Amino acid sequence: MAVSSRLRWSGDCLLLQYALRRLLWLVPTVLAVVSVAFFMVRLAPGGPFDQEQTLPPAVKANLDRAYGLDQPVGVQYERYLWALAHGDLGPSLSDRDFTVNQLLAIGLPVSLALGGMALLLTLIVGVPVGVGAALWPGGRFDRMVGALALVAIAIPTYVVAPVLALGFGVYLRWLPVGGWEPGRWSDAILPVVSLALPSLAAVTRLVRASVLEALHLPHVRTAHAKGLHPVTVIWRHVLPPAVSPVLSALGPTAAALLTGSLVVETLFGLPGMGRFLVQGALNRDYTLVLGKVIVYAVLVMGLNGLVDVLQVALDPKLRQGLKR
Repeated sequence: MAVSSRLRWSGDCLLLQYALRRLLWLVPTVLAVVSVAFFMVRLAPGGPFDQEQTLPPAVKANLDRAYGLDQPVGVQYERYLWALAHGDLGPSLSDRDFTVNQLLAIGLPVSLALGGMALLLTLIVGVPVGVGAALWPGGRFDRMVGALALVAIAIPTYVVAPVLALGFGVYLRWLPVGGWEPGRWSDAILPVVSLALPSLAAVTRLVRASVLEALHLPHVRTAHAKGLHPVTVIWRHVLPPAVSPVLSALGPTAAALLTGSLVVETLFGLPGMGRFLVQGALNRDYTLVLGKVIVYAVLVMGLNGLVDVLQVALDPKLRQGLKR
């Protein structure tokens, strides 16, 4: 018992060290993303006040001075990093009554809710459907799932979303095609389905392939030979090895759902980060675009890091690799 407890404690310490290393790597990675994004938006033609009609040169000069845009780019970069270190993403150059932090507080909950519900729908539907298709390969259900998955992957979101809005919102009038009222779940159905369909199809295909491979493992055949109930065999012996590839794809899938909400939020008029990012890019709102890029980068890298830690925690072979 003492040896077993000591080994378990050692494994937990190695896992914690691995998680801390992944967390520390976020800092230089985010700094690199911020640096590249900062100079790229400055290299883009035009400026945040070029959209103003017949703006006098003196007024434009005052605006540039007020927002520090008259300073050299290096000085602007240093000031931005200093403010960012204190949690200040700066003022919005297009929505001048708001700061970027305030716009994030408005849009981030909507985007997280949209992406979270799409990810939940992907897992709740994709995993059992993929398992069912794998249990009866070549059957009618398997062929139907394969055909629908190919269609869902092939048709882009910016085509699926208007079609769903036209069919269920305009013609049938079952669901609203725009707007977002907190607590009104009908507003989220069409955006969530539009966003989740490609990832749902991909996860379904991945689960099917993983389960088919796991069904031919020696210990699964042994379990069948011992007369165990098929449900027990699937639950205890097939799903654990089949889940690992799905878990590997979970980080990129979640990241794709968050970044893919740019199109969905714009099409359905949702007050999320995607719509603000599109508006900021069109208006050359440097601080707003940078703030959204930073948040997306942190979310994407954080989700991928969390999935990596979960894989190490669940896979004994990966935990053994940490000791080397």
